[in-house]
Amino acid sequence: MDKPTISGSREAAFSALLACQQQGAWSDQAIRSATKKWKLSGRDAALAANLCYGVVQNELLLDFWIDHFSKTPVKKLDPPILIALRLGLYQLRFLDRVPDNAAVNESVNLVKKYGKNKGAAGLTNAVLRAFQRSGQPPMPQSKDLCENLSIRYSHPLPLVKLLYQELGGEEVETLLAHHNTPTDMVIQVNTLKTDAAALMAELSECGVEAEPHPWLADCLLVRKSGDLEQLAPFQEGKFYVQDCAAKLAALVGSPEPGDQVLDACAAPGGKSFACGILMENTGSILSRDLHENKLQRIQSGAKRLGLSCISTEAMDARTDQPELKEKFQLVLADVPCSGLGIIRKKPDIRYKNLNETEGLPAIQLVILNQVSSYVAPGGTLVYSTCTVLRRENEAVVAAFLKAHPEFSLEPFQLPEPIGMVEGQLTLWPHIHGTDGFFIAKLRRSHG
Repeated sequence: MDKPTISGSREAAFSALLACQQQGAWSDQAIRSATKKWKLSGRDAALAANLCYGVVQNELLLDFWIDHFSKTPVKKLDPPILIALRLGLYQLRFLDRVPDNAAVNESVNLVKKYGKNKGAAGLTNAVLRAFQRSGQPPMPQSKDLCENLSIRYSHPLPLVKLLYQELGGEEVETLLAHHNTPTDMVIQVNTLKTDAAALMAELSECGVEAEPHPWLADCLLVRKSGDLEQLAPFQEGKFYVQDCAAKLAALVGSPEPGDQVLDACAAPGGKSFACGILMENTGSILSRDLHENKLQRIQSGAKRLGLSCISTEAMDARTDQPELKEKFQLVLADVPCSGLGIIRKKPDIRYKNLNETEGLPAIQLVILNQVSSYVAPGGTLVYSTCTVLRRENEAVVAAFLKAHPEFSLEPFQLPEPIGMVEGQLTLWPHIHGTDGFFIAKLRRSHG
């Protein structure tokens, strides 16, 4: 009997999704590993990533359809069958350029190769063909708005309810829909080595489409980039990858040449790099993080960018360091958080157990209390997170200010369309086109 035909891109996506399902792997790491294992070309690797992320982004809706068309409910399907069905349905519903027959046949072939149950291939074929024949697939019809949104946009119900509390009905639907849309890669120009126009020209020669960000200077949106780290401009340190929101946190800190800066929770290093460039590679930046392996990435990045002003040190930000008291003109505290602002880039985050995030505000406050002692009189403390929840953002800042009257919120100016901010700001993906992010600027009194 001939072996079933399966394209490398679909098998790589299937393998990555199976690793997520059975081993709790993160989809970005799993698809990167699978892409290397199947030695995929750039185009095939892009399709594999699209399939993997698309299934993760739409998992609850895909399962809703499986339950509708399958005699065997989702909960009783073996993982290989479930993953193959999700892949097939995703292609049939969301990928116009994939022929329906290829989507169905290769999903069936994946089950033939990896499934263990007799009749599994027949079940897979039957469900996908029934979905094809249905024309317009069914959508949830619950009387409860949050339940409908949960399935339609594949966000667990507790998360939808939490975001509903933050935003309200119509706007939360816009946010959830936005989470499932493609995102551009964002890079920052290293103005110590080049400028935006010159870098765009170089990237164009490498086959990369780049355009200036609509409102943030020295920032580019790139498409069709492939592996950016293989490009000569990257290896020559002419840019680094960082979302606009994180760059804004550094701009809010406004470090000046010659300053002493502490980046207290520095990995992966983008804010340290941004500060180093703003400081023209003078003064000093101490980049600290809990994990030594993450510091190695900062060290290599700083070397590549030509930022000799950056040094690194492994340290728990909750630990008191008396020798650092009142030493720094600027302290950045981008604290561990629930990460709910970066669901668009890391779709797995939506499935995080929210109960595990409830203790984060207490940890965030401990860190903020501790690192605030390192701010020199008259200096600046910038608190930031990549989440949109008030309990991790405004509530933490309020508790901190209550305990630290020597600090106060300070207004700051950002580029239009944001403009003047009264001390703290939540950036929303569907409004600002950035990661979901929170920034607060706190000034220490001179007294």
